[in-house]
Amino acid sequence: MKDEHWQLQVSAKSLKKREKLALLNKHLKIDPLSIHLDLGCAQGILSYYLRKKGGQWLSSDLDFINLQTAAELLEKNLVQIPPEALPIKDGSLDRVISLDYLEHLDNDLECLQEIYRCLKPGGELVLAVPRTGRLFFLHRIRPALGMKLEFYGHKREGYTLRDLKRLLKQAELEYTQHKTFSGFLTELVELLLNLVYTRFISSGEPEGLRDGHIRPTTSSEFTSQKRAFKAYSWIYPLIWMFTRLDKLFFFQRNYGLIIWATKRSDPH
Repeated sequence: MKDEHWQLQVSAKSLKKREKLALLNKHLKIDPLSIHLDLGCAQGILSYYLRKKGGQWLSSDLDFINLQTAAELLEKNLVQIPPEALPIKDGSLDRVISLDYLEHLDNDLECLQEIYRCLKPGGELVLAVPRTGRLFFLHRIRPALGMKLEFYGHKREGYTLRDLKRLLKQAELEYTQHKTFSGFLTELVELLLNLVYTRFISSGEPEGLRDGHIRPTTSSEFTSQKRAFKAYSWIYPLIWMFTRLDKLFFFQRNYGLIIWATKRSDPH
């Protein structure tokens, strides 16, 4: 599979995806015989990189349009499944990875309970979600700029670490560790890019995707926007260097959260 795929071109210029993948590559060790579910694969970008790490993978999403797009990149082992009733045997998965998915669901606890059911004893869950709280300034100004939650397909702004730990405990999953990413400057630039895309570039179609419409979602859409993407690619190195200034503000609160949890071998 070659890296000409449009999804990979987009991901190479995504600030947050690059940070997320770096964290996953550093902390995710995969046994070649392990069985994984990527729950909420969207257009297949992160699934592509996860599959390269080895193991057996099933990638899923709520939206058939997403799966059609992901199939261009992943080719096989894709399925459309609902979050509240995963068609998977009890205790059959070594790991579930769900990146930027939980915040899109009406019933996040029900989804976590289904994940618990499908995991083997000792199996692992890896979640990536937006991080929120009282001091997250950009969450306050986003609606003022007209960037409503529905543009992102979000049912909620995000999660505090405390709230997410509480949900995991309710689902009988045991928190093990967490990492954060996407500092203030990175999140600010992403917000401005989303604003420009929705206001001036996007045609507004297709509608109703669970992950919103803040970036190209199909190959035809990407093709129609190639000139805009080429212009962005020219200035991307400068944008990337600017957002690296986040590292100087070590005291700030990052806007992205990745959390690990396990299904205990002995639930008692």
